[in-house]
Amino acid sequence: MLPMVCKVKTSKCQAEDSIPITHEWYQPGDFLIGGIASLTIYLIHELTFNGHPSQKLSEVPQLMTKFYQHILALVFAVSEINENPKILSNVTLGFHIYDSYYDAKMTYRTTLDLLFKSHRYFPNYECDLQKNVMAVIGGLDSDVSFYMANILHLYKIPQLPYGSLPLKEKDATQLSSLFHMAPKASHQYMGIIWLLQHFGWTWVGLFAADDDGGELFLQVLEPLLSQNGICLAFKERIIHREHINSFHDIIGVVSNVYVPLINSKASAIILYGESFTVPSLITLLLIGNPRHKENTSLMKVWVMTAQLDFALSGLQRTWDLEYFHGAIVFKRHSNELLELHKFLQDIKPPGKHGDGFFKDFWEQAFDCIFPNALEPMNVSDTCTGQERLESLPGPVFEMRMTGHSYTIYNAVCAVAHALHSIYAFRSNHRPKVGRKRGETISFTNGRGMGASLDIMNMVTFPNKSFQMVKIGNVDPSGAEGKDFMIQEDMIVWPRGFNEGPPLSLCTDRCKPGDQKKRREGEKFCCYDCVPCPEGKITGQEDMEDCIRCPEDQYPSMERDRCVPKRLSFLSYQEPLGIGLTAITLSFLLITSFVLAIFVMHNNTPIVKANNRDTTYTLLVSLLLCFLCSLLFIGQPRKMTCFIQQSAFSIIFSVAVSCVLAKTITVVVAFMATKPGSNMRKWVGKRLTNSIVLSCSLIEAAICIVWLATSPPFPDLDTRSLTREIIAQCNEGSVLLFYISLGYMGILSFISLTVAFLARKLPDSFNEAKFITFSMLVFCSVWLSFIPTYLSTKGKYMVAVEVFSILASSAGILACIFSPKCYIIVLRPDLNKRNQLIRRKNQ
Repeated sequence: MLPMVCKVKTSKCQAEDSIPITHEWYQPGDFLIGGIASLTIYLIHELTFNGHPSQKLSEVPQLMTKFYQHILALVFAVSEINENPKILSNVTLGFHIYDSYYDAKMTYRTTLDLLFKSHRYFPNYECDLQKNVMAVIGGLDSDVSFYMANILHLYKIPQLPYGSLPLKEKDATQLSSLFHMAPKASHQYMGIIWLLQHFGWTWVGLFAADDDGGELFLQVLEPLLSQNGICLAFKERIIHREHINSFHDIIGVVSNVYVPLINSKASAIILYGESFTVPSLITLLLIGNPRHKENTSLMKVWVMTAQLDFALSGLQRTWDLEYFHGAIVFKRHSNELLELHKFLQDIKPPGKHGDGFFKDFWEQAFDCIFPNALEPMNVSDTCTGQERLESLPGPVFEMRMTGHSYTIYNAVCAVAHALHSIYAFRSNHRPKVGRKRGETISFTNGRGMGASLDIMNMVTFPNKSFQMVKIGNVDPSGAEGKDFMIQEDMIVWPRGFNEGPPLSLCTDRCKPGDQKKRREGEKFCCYDCVPCPEGKITGQEDMEDCIRCPEDQYPSMERDRCVPKRLSFLSYQEPLGIGLTAITLSFLLITSFVLAIFVMHNNTPIVKANNRDTTYTLLVSLLLCFLCSLLFIGQPRKMTCFIQQSAFSIIFSVAVSCVLAKTITVVVAFMATKPGSNMRKWVGKRLTNSIVLSCSLIEAAICIVWLATSPPFPDLDTRSLTREIIAQCNEGSVLLFYISLGYMGILSFISLTVAFLARKLPDSFNEAKFITFSMLVFCSVWLSFIPTYLSTKGKYMVAVEVFSILASSAGILACIFSPKCYIIVLRPDLNKRNQLIRRKNQ
């Protein structure tokens, strides 16, 4: 505690300032809690021309009636503590409250008066009097708080600011006696970011008070906005009234506020300032739009920080708050105290004892004057004493606990409980302190208090009043998903937004199917929308880059979603599959019929003359070739893939080997008929069987190696076709696959060559001409197959292979066996030995 320097005097101390202080409230106690409130400000009232080119401004002192609750909250808290003996036993708390007048000079003066000016006097002497100021609560604005701190920290007296206090790191170290009662600024920064992200507002404007707090706010928030994908359409400073000295200054400030509002596409505007920023802003808006005409460019969603408060003076009480209808306001969390409500209801003339604020408050709040015998007054302007605080609109006075008042209440409780702890420590016991009323208060290293913030929605009414409705809260210390909560359906939006959240974007959102393209020389929130390239999509709005669909999906026509690809294979249920199956079955029947004819007429000369065993082998292999084509139809399975290519290759090799054997047999037989020929020993079944067996075994060996090393397997091709997944058989080893086909091609080419050379031999015993035709068909089909096979995809590629199998097999069947069947069935008279010999001789 600080002793007051005393001296013998014959009159009252002469250290008082000549300017009287009327806004003061003192209540004695064993310990004092000081309070520096900010109620009175000087408002620009009128412009007067004094003969010079510029106009000068006159200012009128006005009491911000709403802030009178701050004083009452302190008084109420002290009263509650004094009535509870379990907190401070045998001692009482007093208070001494001053008005800072929102002025540096008056703040310094009232702070010094708070520490040293005594309210107890002895005749002629003031000696060793101590003013037991335990802590000072205040101020409301950062400037006032720092003015106070310049004095209080020298004397190590705790200071608990209840308003905004933008502390830099060096300030927190130097001003060690500061205990900031407001929530940490970082909570509010993140709350603003989360709010903007929730509604997708990426193009926002910002107004900040032109002071240290506004500067720090911009330094911290602007990088945060950029990091979270949000751009500032503009940022302007609202100049304090001390810096407005002429009409020219007014015009400049209005231009800085009004012009960005009407020209910017931003629908969301962040407003940072302090308690007197809102009245200043309204003043500027009214000057810019004096007739308050409806202007859609001024319909904005204001996002206001917790430092702001909608407090209007007597001169401003009739101002229209329509500009701020639907505003979203961050507020310090506060709990309602029913006792405070009752306390406020009891406030009436002549006010509480010692209250030097009451008279000015009552006259300005109710726009009346207390009767004064020296000044005759109109009865209608006289305060009757029957007025009630409940009848006042919100901007003038609130009956509910405001965030600032709740902070003051908690600050007083914190000081009282600190004193209680000191006494308990000295007495070595800790008595119970009774029912807990305030919040649990804990300060961080920077002496900022961790606390949550309420998110309020401002609803204005035609009678110039408004209501704040809680729509959410911010609590960064909460669990994930509960750190930011908002009830969007409860929000009342500014008129003109069709009762829904507005867009606040530099450019309209890119629709799904488009991607952003940065505009050169502009902020990253401004971009053009361009369609996604082929094969890519954007499934959401405002995507930076298009993405490719998964392999089993493909882009829709609008390129806004991925559509599942359908599985594609040559099915028995589709027309193409049905047609090929029908053709296959037809050729199976035909081949079976031919085989039956040959078996039934196996002893006829024409059957004997063409090597019956080889003919039967050829017919059976053709029958299996037709049957083999069915392995390619239907969804590929492990077993069908395993055997289809190898079975086809081996069976076709047997068929071609039979054709080659028949051709060589014809050549050898006619060569053996020449006199003295030694080829007779080669004529017979041994030659044909050897040719068929050896040629077939080579193909079988190739297939065995293929199946043993890298066999075919079912596979899904997701890349070849845009909208289909091809179910196919992967060949495994492509090299062995082409070796297998190449070997069949070699056999076919040899057969064609030999048959072509033997085509002019006598027809009676000669099949060479028919074999030539069959091999021409066979080779033509498979030569056409290769480019066609390589140029098609999916089921059509399989269909080409099936068609090639059917066509080449049918060519052999038709060219070799149709002439013989014609003779056997239709011309049995030619199927005689003497006819064959006669035809030979001819």
